[in-house]
Amino acid sequence: MNRRAFLGRLGIAGGGAALASHLSRSRGIARTHEGTFELRAPESNPKRGGTLRYGVVSSPAHFDIHQSGTVANLGAQGPMYDNLIRRDPRDGQTIIPDLAYKWEISADRRTYTFHLRKGVTFHDGAELTADDVKATFARIIWPPKGVVIPRTPLFSAVSEVNVLNPYKIEFRLSEPRPSKFILGAIASGWNVIVRKKTLEENDYNLRQVANYPGTGPFRHVSRKKDEVWILEKNPHYWNKGLPYLDRIEVYHFLPFSPELGAALLAGKLDYARVLDTVTVKRARQTAGMSSATYYQSVIDAVWVNDQKKPFGDSRVRRAMHLVLDRYVLQDVVKDMAPYLVGGFVYPFSQSATLAEELAKRPGYQRDSTAATQEARRLMTDAGYAGGLRNVDFVVREGPSWKLWAVAIQAMLKEALNIETKLRTVQISAFFEETQAGNFDLSIGAVVSTLIDPSDYFNAWYGKDGPQNYSKWHNPVFQKVVHQIDRELDDAKRNALVRQAEAILEQDPPLLPVAWEQLSDGWYTYVKGHNPRNIFGIYDVVRWDTAWLDK
Repeated sequence: MNRRAFLGRLGIAGGGAALASHLSRSRGIARTHEGTFELRAPESNPKRGGTLRYGVVSSPAHFDIHQSGTVANLGAQGPMYDNLIRRDPRDGQTIIPDLAYKWEISADRRTYTFHLRKGVTFHDGAELTADDVKATFARIIWPPKGVVIPRTPLFSAVSEVNVLNPYKIEFRLSEPRPSKFILGAIASGWNVIVRKKTLEENDYNLRQVANYPGTGPFRHVSRKKDEVWILEKNPHYWNKGLPYLDRIEVYHFLPFSPELGAALLAGKLDYARVLDTVTVKRARQTAGMSSATYYQSVIDAVWVNDQKKPFGDSRVRRAMHLVLDRYVLQDVVKDMAPYLVGGFVYPFSQSATLAEELAKRPGYQRDSTAATQEARRLMTDAGYAGGLRNVDFVVREGPSWKLWAVAIQAMLKEALNIETKLRTVQISAFFEETQAGNFDLSIGAVVSTLIDPSDYFNAWYGKDGPQNYSKWHNPVFQKVVHQIDRELDDAKRNALVRQAEAILEQDPPLLPVAWEQLSDGWYTYVKGHNPRNIFGIYDVVRWDTAWLDK
């Protein structure tokens, strides 16, 4: 999908509630006694039964979905949980009811009231009430000491979460925000509803709890670390028509790995996520197979530890930013995924600088001569004309990051005489290592929930942002982001984004490497699941509408 088509989709989705209302009158919706709807597969006469063999990275460092920033959690755990509201899995965009069957927004856009379904039970038999919803979101919005939740900045305007009765809850905002932003934040696939009792029994930290009860369409059966996680159909699921599958077997494979592609092509998997480009091409050429490539909600970047000398100097950081040849970096991993060149703003978003304009900027030009000269001047001005030695460069385990690290190591040495020592850490340890600041440079990836700058500008670049691993802070940038968060006019908001982007270019909090596009591949007998229009792999993870035509 190109940028224009993608933005068109987002424009439609912006009227979430209205579109959901339209869908409720069309095929694929079943009415409930409460006058709301429940999902059905988009195809007519779906078949029931069978086991889906699904390949995806699914060996998490811990089990707390709220604290996670990787599909290693949601890939296997997602089908076991529900949300308050959700993205429609049939288009990946529209916000529709889930555990809440309806909601209202006050005229001043400061109060959001949700009505919960009655009779919904957790996998341990306990009934869902508004107390569980409040406990879930109170922890996300105001995490206790020792708990870090990447989605917390989304809810900075929420001042209260109030239980009105066992099946009614409200969110009060201190000041209005765009409704599309607030509903999108609540609907995030990460924000699954868990029991209040579960949180209380585990001191509000679920990192070491491998199987805590959800309300989702599937429930836990067994898990073999680094191999397979088996789920079975929840016979008491509140949506009586779903799921269609009897079981899901989630097999762990590293992203883009040849092993994942080989398992799919050999018929050992029915569906594979985060495939390499070579396998995707073969799947497209194979009868009875299909594939899709879509935008991912991730930036791949190098974090520069602002707390360590000399990396707190913006001149040193900008110099490194300028000498990265992003077109070479894109080419280095072309056999794994079709990555996009971009800066600090999602390159396919409404807020993005157009590609042809970005290509004129130092750091993004195909001829890097002028950018390299400027970078050397900056290093001289900062007092490091001779370069740097023994720079600790942490590399997240994974084929793309390892390839990029070697290329970036060479670029920094050649252009600026910066000598780095590569230190690879397992995916499971990467976030802990970077969060603790145990690095000079660190390459990996972080995810956002929404395409809106109010999400990732705060989470990635904001002061004390949960994914601001560089520990960077720029007061002027922070002031502009404060204005972006509160501006309701799109044109004025985009102008503010341009101001923020200019600050980031001169005082970079990280070094952008690439923006992700990902690919899935599957056999065409897998129905009811269409990734082509999704944004990211974190909102449509439940497999409740999937079925096997065999």
